[in-house]
Amino acid sequence: MDIKDQLERHKKERDLRARRAQSIEEAWNRIDKDGGLTVKEKLEKLINLTDAKKTKPEPKKSSGPPPREREREPIQFFENPYPLQTKYGKNRIDDSLAIKGEILSYLSKNEEFSGLDMSTALLLDLETTGLAGGTGTVPFLIGMGYFRDGKFRVAQYFLSEIGEEERLIRELGRFFKEMGFQSVVTYNGKAFDLPLLETRFIMHREQFTLSELPHLDLLFSARSLWKHKHESCRLFHLAQQIVEADRAEDIPSAEIPFRYFDYLRGGDFSSLIEPILYHNQEDILSLLGLLISAAKMFEEDRGTLEDDGFDAMDMFGVGKVFESVGDVEKSVAFFERALAGNLPEALSVTIKRKLTFHFKKNADWDKAVSLWQDMSSLEDRLFCCRELAIYYEHKAKRYEDAKKAAEEGLALAIHGAPNFQQDFEHRLERLNRKILKPKKGKAGPSS
Repeated sequence: MDIKDQLERHKKERDLRARRAQSIEEAWNRIDKDGGLTVKEKLEKLINLTDAKKTKPEPKKSSGPPPREREREPIQFFENPYPLQTKYGKNRIDDSLAIKGEILSYLSKNEEFSGLDMSTALLLDLETTGLAGGTGTVPFLIGMGYFRDGKFRVAQYFLSEIGEEERLIRELGRFFKEMGFQSVVTYNGKAFDLPLLETRFIMHREQFTLSELPHLDLLFSARSLWKHKHESCRLFHLAQQIVEADRAEDIPSAEIPFRYFDYLRGGDFSSLIEPILYHNQEDILSLLGLLISAAKMFEEDRGTLEDDGFDAMDMFGVGKVFESVGDVEKSVAFFERALAGNLPEALSVTIKRKLTFHFKKNADWDKAVSLWQDMSSLEDRLFCCRELAIYYEHKAKRYEDAKKAAEEGLALAIHGAPNFQQDFEHRLERLNRKILKPKKGKAGPSS
């Protein structure tokens, strides 16, 4: 099959999946309008309805007894233990146990982490039916990572029979209480995993103890650290690029709900569900690996960032995290270090603007003036000319220098910046009056 035929086949498969997804969602929306049905009844009705649309082959006649339907455990529990020295990508699993609580508090923006470490944390990732409609979304696979008995364990609860969700929730509730986790770590868990799981617990009248724990959703810090450097902040992508994990795109996330429904219709566990279990386990390990890589960027007792292979763009990311938690001094220090390295022009301008606001606020005029004089793009020159004119007029009392800055700004503003043009015109009128005004007594200060 040549490349053209392959592309055509992939296109047809994509279109078929899209039509199938739309069909299932439309069917669910119709069923969901019936408020008298339980979630179990709605899902069973959905399975029957979508099954009916399939073209079923004529059953083959058999002289023997009908084959016995394969029995399924309604709820299955899987656990994979990893020795602490195991490497995932470029990091060792036990590197996470060395992460200080202070660093966790930076990454989570939550000071409750300052007295914690990863030895008592729960890493959480759900796979769900993905149906729209709030209460119609059922988590059928709960993936968890945690340290116990000298190993890092990836445990998974799998809901094999949709009608047994209440039992699954009870078992999860007992598990959370018995394990005594002290914090939760997720990737996009604030918007998805935890609210969804809490909803299921409330529906089944069970206490959701995880909602009481400090929560580190690494997605937010990951965006600060790497969004300006990488094209995607998907966990899969960053695991490859940052952690250097040898991870392939095993299953597209959009395909997972359909695999689960195919399994509920009688599909094969090994071909449909085992790849989902693997995908979920990889997400847990990727989350741990990415957390380790992020934490290493904040360690201050092992030499400089440059020594460990980090670059100016990484320093900018660390500065953004410190900025987001209000640690101005550290953010400024990292922004200055980033500015001393190799940066794209747009990012360099962004940093200079951030620094000039800080230096101006703290009256560090030498540094502020140096940056204002250094910025060269048209938009930034207008901004800088205005800031220089203000500084020379009101702080340094150097009216001739203020006039030069305003004249430069006016010449630039004439080319299409009317607001700046008006500002510079008024400023020059005032400066000319000040320059022409006879000086009385001792001359003003200059610098």
